[in-house]
Amino acid sequence: MREISIVDFLNAMGILPTGQKGKTLWYSAPYRTERTPSFKVDIAKNVWFDFGTGNGGDIFDLAGAFIGSEDFLLRAAFIAKSGTCPLPVIERPQRNEEKEPVFEDIWVRPLQDARLLGYLKERGIFADTAIPNCEEVRYRVHGKRYYAIGFRNEAGGMELRNRFFKGCIPPKDISLKRNGSDVCAVFEGFIDCLSAMQIGIIASDWLVLNSVSNVENAVKALQGYEKIECFLDNDDAGRRTLERLRADFGEKVIDHSSLYADHKDLNEFLLSKNAGNNVKQQNDNKQ
Repeated sequence: MREISIVDFLNAMGILPTGQKGKTLWYSAPYRTERTPSFKVDIAKNVWFDFGTGNGGDIFDLAGAFIGSEDFLLRAAFIAKSGTCPLPVIERPQRNEEKEPVFEDIWVRPLQDARLLGYLKERGIFADTAIPNCEEVRYRVHGKRYYAIGFRNEAGGMELRNRFFKGCIPPKDISLKRNGSDVCAVFEGFIDCLSAMQIGIIASDWLVLNSVSNVENAVKALQGYEKIECFLDNDDAGRRTLERLRADFGEKVIDHSSLYADHKDLNEFLLSKNAGNNVKQQNDNKQ
């Protein structure tokens, strides 16, 4: 309804302008008595303003002025009953089948930015764990430059993360590191994978889904492993992913989520573990 022209709305009620200046039409206020027209409608912006009362706004505000009510449904009904104001057909641009790339002017270097390393430290992950497994990515989006921690996937894309953004330079895929083990640890995101490295619980190959929607790709990559150790999130998506892996690999799949049963994920567990250690250290220092 907000797309309805206020001028057409007024015309439908027999209210005509008294004058025009550029893209502004002037009226005598249609809902009160006045001698000098002080009610204007900006045609381009489709808004109105009444200099006599100091009020203005869109078509809903105008309907409210007519009926003396702020009730949204009553105002909508009044607009609908105005009669000759058909709703406009809004033409939506057709989507291009091939989307223009969002990320431009991408360049990658070893992870060294202090702010990115500082963000990871806040997540409980230190430089000696992050630097061998991550990279620093600089890129441009809509003409503005950004930077993020990068984590490569098997299709040549890169997962991105910084304090304010979580995304991916496509294509999206799993990340996999083979170390020659017959055991593979599985994580949903690379922050959890780095958390496991920080805790010291990975002594095998590892696979990061980067999205639970990549579970079918993971099933293909996990063929041949004798044991699949899962460190998935304690939520519905994590449980569904676990069941999907069990459907293919049965007893080979081991659920390690009990390790962090009181936490959403492994990184949250790492942070709580660090917080507990800090409190213990402070108490030891006081003693």
